[in-house]
Amino acid sequence: MATAPTIATLLDESIQLELNLARLYTLFNDHFPEDEEFWWQLCMEERSHAALLQQEKKQPQPLQFFPENLLSKDLDALKRSNEMIVEQARCFSESPFSRAEALNLALRIEMSAGEAHFQEFMDSETGSLTADLFKQLASEDQNHAHRIRQYMKEQNINATSLS
Repeated sequence: MATAPTIATLLDESIQLELNLARLYTLFNDHFPEDEEFWWQLCMEERSHAALLQQEKKQPQPLQFFPENLLSKDLDALKRSNEMIVEQARCFSESPFSRAEALNLALRIEMSAGEAHFQEFMDSETGSLTADLFKQLASEDQNHAHRIRQYMKEQNINATSLS
């Protein structure tokens, strides 16, 4: 029977997810001048998420008070998400997607394992001072999926099927 992944392992993979997303959004930022401000904001927020998680790893009692429901417990899903984001960034670098394809990809990613779990944590009730502090620090960048949908609507870009 496989052992459950450690919080440290989940943290590392979650940090990588945030950094990979920031890199992808930077590519979109550089390629779509009409959406530059939108992509830059998302990129900075993903970097901020990564920094918050990295800071948590550096605490003197590593992870003793870490909010239990902050990270996805599905290490394989986090790894798959990371691999997919890296692959999509490579594909985009070689042959850029359309503006609509980039926004739809971002929406699909934001609804994936690690990112959706982060949003569930942000929306949940917590009884932990650490969790409440983490939420306060991350509160300025609530719900990327919702914001992407809203931006697409404002730009008259249709969301495609997320299958």
